[in-house]
Amino acid sequence: MKPIQANIKHLRSLKKLSQERFADDLGWTRSIVGSYEEGRSEPPIERLIDLSNYFNIPIDILVRKDLRKAKNTSFIEIGNKRVLFPVTVNEDNEDLIEVIPVKATAGYLSGYDDPEYIEQLQKIKLPFLPTGTHRAFPIKGDSMLPVKDGSYVVAKYLEDVNDIKTGRTYIVLTKDDGLVYKRIYITDDDSVLLLSSDNKSYEPYLIPKETILELWEFTCCINTQEYDEKELKLSSIMTMFQELKVELEAIKQL
Repeated sequence: MKPIQANIKHLRSLKKLSQERFADDLGWTRSIVGSYEEGRSEPPIERLIDLSNYFNIPIDILVRKDLRKAKNTSFIEIGNKRVLFPVTVNEDNEDLIEVIPVKATAGYLSGYDDPEYIEQLQKIKLPFLPTGTHRAFPIKGDSMLPVKDGSYVVAKYLEDVNDIKTGRTYIVLTKDDGLVYKRIYITDDDSVLLLSSDNKSYEPYLIPKETILELWEFTCCINTQEYDEKELKLSSIMTMFQELKVELEAIKQL
């Protein structure tokens, strides 16, 4: 079975359209749709353009990639087109989390929208996660203490940058900076966001919303090192004051 015939049928099914309704939407006949889905013929370039415009998916993705791994119509925007946002499941139809290894972090910028790149990533299952598409990202450095270098942040894919909740932490992918884990604050300028580190040794900085390629909202953290007693106490204190939106420096002045 060629990808195009499987993709036409699968994408139509995701939209819960009959062959008749689908054909009407495209200005085709039901028999044409049936012949493509059954592999009795292949759509010419004009009809591939129709399909690309209808599903808002590039032609090369429709023709070359098997899109049946998509459980719903969640796709990611690339320019003015959408490409498959892979959701991997196991034999029990349970969502699996792709893990971005430390060595592959640099390659994520060029592979994040490539289903083949995502497919080869290692996967884990975390049954306690809420619904949604999650990935695990490695943390480098000490800018987000008490999250340690070498830890993994499991985060949920956020489709719309305007759904950001100010003061929450996110994994952000941009062309210039690659992957970063920061606390994001909404600014008075609707076109930019303030990215801040919890370690105050690092200066906050602004980024234009339009430069964000992917955005993932923090769900949980997997630490790969044990905390000592002193670190746990410091972590608890920092968390408490952050939640109360109280700066430690202000406490010193009292």
